[in-house]
Amino acid sequence: MKPRMSTSPATLRKEFLKKWIKGLHVYTNFNKGSMGILDRKRAIKLSADAAMASTRRAATHWSQALMDNVISSSNGPNRILVEQILGRKLPAHNNNNTNNLATIACSKRILRKSRIISAHRRVVPRRVKSSPDYVARKLVMNKTRVLKRLVPGGERMDEGCLIRETLDYISSLKVQVDVMRFLAAAAQKLEA
Repeated sequence: MKPRMSTSPATLRKEFLKKWIKGLHVYTNFNKGSMGILDRKRAIKLSADAAMASTRRAATHWSQALMDNVISSSNGPNRILVEQILGRKLPAHNNNNTNNLATIACSKRILRKSRIISAHRRVVPRRVKSSPDYVARKLVMNKTRVLKRLVPGGERMDEGCLIRETLDYISSLKVQVDVMRFLAAAAQKLEA
């Protein structure tokens, strides 16, 4: 994992805000007609995701996965949005990469289902099921599975990498929330 380029939270907030606003401008310019509420919601979410991932400069797995998710959600405007925020053209093979990742994820799901079925066939003695070690291990496995679904790209991470990536993702989400709260407070002051 590459080190963070700018460590100051204020610098990260400023960079996120700049890229988020740029993304909103690109998205609204691409959709010149009147945007409905769902279109505005989609524009805010996609531009915020792209801005948050681009502030990390692809230094983390979750930022790369989030950028791939933004691009693959619909190829036209979202690809342009990401290219504008990044300030560079994306390689043409990026679409194939996201399809391969989706295929891998689907294959993993099939494999996981077959493991679950075979696990149900195994009979675990009652004394093992009631042991504290077994219960703790089962709880950790369940929590890890949930965490892998929450972090973008988490399905492809091992436990150590997942913890590091989760901590970084949480700090980036905190920056995003701080900026959005600041904008909401500023908008309320303007209305008053």
